[in-house]
Amino acid sequence: MSFQPVLPLSGYTGWRFLSQTLERQTAVFAASGEVAMNSTYFRDTIAKIQTPEDLLADRRLLSVALGAFGLQDDLNAKAFIKRVLVEGTDDKTAFANKLSDKRYAALANAFGFGNEGGARTADAGFADTILARYTAESFELAVGEQDNTMRLALNLSGGISDVMQHATSDSAQWFAMMGDSPLRSVFETALGFPTGFGQIDIDQQKQQFMARAKATFGVESFADFTDPAVQEKLIRLFMLRSEMNNSSLNSPASVALKLLGG
Repeated sequence: MSFQPVLPLSGYTGWRFLSQTLERQTAVFAASGEVAMNSTYFRDTIAKIQTPEDLLADRRLLSVALGAFGLQDDLNAKAFIKRVLVEGTDDKTAFANKLSDKRYAALANAFGFGNEGGARTADAGFADTILARYTAESFELAVGEQDNTMRLALNLSGGISDVMQHATSDSAQWFAMMGDSPLRSVFETALGFPTGFGQIDIDQQKQQFMARAKATFGVESFADFTDPAVQEKLIRLFMLRSEMNNSSLNSPASVALKLLGG
């Protein structure tokens, strides 16, 4: 039987509890149920996989590989994933590099099939790296079944790391954040953008994100969000605004936002 995350409280108070118990809860989760069985199979098998076709032919391995990057919904999109893996990321014109969602580039780069040097599946530490991501993503999914705002908050740090790894300029990093739906949801909610904001010109969106982030958090560039203290402020505001959006204007969250000048 799989361990289910313990979330006794909602909102920012619930987030603080989850943060303080995350390491212990994740360890118990990783050792239970389907996650444990899939992890064992992946660790025992992945070194034998040398081509995209090999990976695509093993649905269980593929589910772990995609799940590690939050792409589990693409399990049946084999032609799409094959192109991502075959073309790799070395060439700037590669398919994964053209996609706004940089999780695909992270997947292609991690497995290395289409890059110089080829498959990295037999490299020392490869299985550990992928399984760490798979466990974290699977735990986030389990949390999301109870509280999706908690899931989005858990994804924030890893999402920002991926952006920083695959986008070099400040402008590209903002665009990459905007192209990552879970990450964008946290920023958009925390910064108080209205429904339909995503319909305006993409360059205007970026300028609005940058301006409001600077006014709210005092950041000068997207890289400032790698600071854990800034991330915690972002999550706090995200949680408060999420509560406000789902309750009356006189809710505790709304009062807190007013006190914060939100």
